[in-house]
Amino acid sequence: MPKATNPILESLKTSLDDNSFVKLSLGNYKGKEANLKKLYIKRVLIKNADMLSFVYRYQTQDVTKNYTFAQAMELLEQLMGYKAFRFGLLSTLKFDEQIDFFKSRMAVKQLPASAKKLPSKVHNQAKNRKIEAKGKPYLHELGITDSTGKVYKKSQDKYRQINHYIEILSSLLKDLPLREKTNIVDMGAGKGYLTFALYDYLNHVLNKPSRVIGVEFRKNLVDFCNSTAQKSNFNDLHFEEGTIEQFETPYETHVLIALHACDTATDEAIYKGITGNADLIVVAPCCHHQIRAEIEKNKAINELDFLLKHGIFLERQAEMVTDGIRALILEYYGYSTKVFEFISDAHTPKNVLVVGKKRKNPNKNQAAILTKIQEIKAYFGIENHYLEVLLGLSNAERLGL
Repeated sequence: MPKATNPILESLKTSLDDNSFVKLSLGNYKGKEANLKKLYIKRVLIKNADMLSFVYRYQTQDVTKNYTFAQAMELLEQLMGYKAFRFGLLSTLKFDEQIDFFKSRMAVKQLPASAKKLPSKVHNQAKNRKIEAKGKPYLHELGITDSTGKVYKKSQDKYRQINHYIEILSSLLKDLPLREKTNIVDMGAGKGYLTFALYDYLNHVLNKPSRVIGVEFRKNLVDFCNSTAQKSNFNDLHFEEGTIEQFETPYETHVLIALHACDTATDEAIYKGITGNADLIVVAPCCHHQIRAEIEKNKAINELDFLLKHGIFLERQAEMVTDGIRALILEYYGYSTKVFEFISDAHTPKNVLVVGKKRKNPNKNQAAILTKIQEIKAYFGIENHYLEVLLGLSNAERLGL
């Protein structure tokens, strides 16, 4: 291979020669190629030939290209610099090395090795998918695969999203009480990508008989999803037209799910789950207008008021306060809660997932929780949180319950 003029590429060459190379990541792209964000490089074995695989991460897709070592070194010389990728991190078994490109100089820093072993060089390793693409007619009907079960290029992100969603829910569903049939309501089902996948996973992968109802206010989507369910012989999957607020399930609700229900629609979904005594409530809130409007209206004076005068900080604070109170209300009603990041799509922003799991024993700290909610509301100048209004908790506070 030709000698590299970039210090980190010299280290890359050495690590390839002594078989200590783990990976190379490039970021902070300032080049001319539209929507290119990052570049990930790993070593692969293709037809018994050692090569470097370049995964170009764009805003809406990943593009993979494979090069010989010599080709890769030549290309990396062009891809790294002030007018290209300004940041690089090389990982080897001996050390990590970081490079930053500034306007008139570059800075190289060597760090302790973060990797303990070499990754596999096998190309196209079999992936452990919760939902396999082949043999799934509903994925074809939904436009994810062709008639043979091959995922369309344009639908790769959606297919990954479906599996990511099922991966998360699988760990939450495993501890549900055993029943002859588990009833699940999916509020705001949309076109049904995730609803169909959940039904398929429960009934045909876990062999856990389940009835799933998808609620969606757009009639054309409801008709399409019901038609697709019939074609797929998903006899216990049904979609109903309506809003979260209006919907009344004919069955006992064991699991309630609402992803991206806007603003107070999330509160309405949680309300349905709590009053239905659901074992599991899973929501990914979208928009937080109600609490933001309360904070803006009352402009409480506190240690954070210097932040809340900036719109973007106010928006983030409103999100945290809204979802934080939601979690406390769930705990008040006997749910253990978790709040964590949920990436609904590989190329969309991260969302918060609020999960409530019904406890076997009632919460003994209800009074303390109500006090905490009141303190939070007073601190931020909030008169009422919509969920506490739906549940009548405001009255409970005044009555000293």
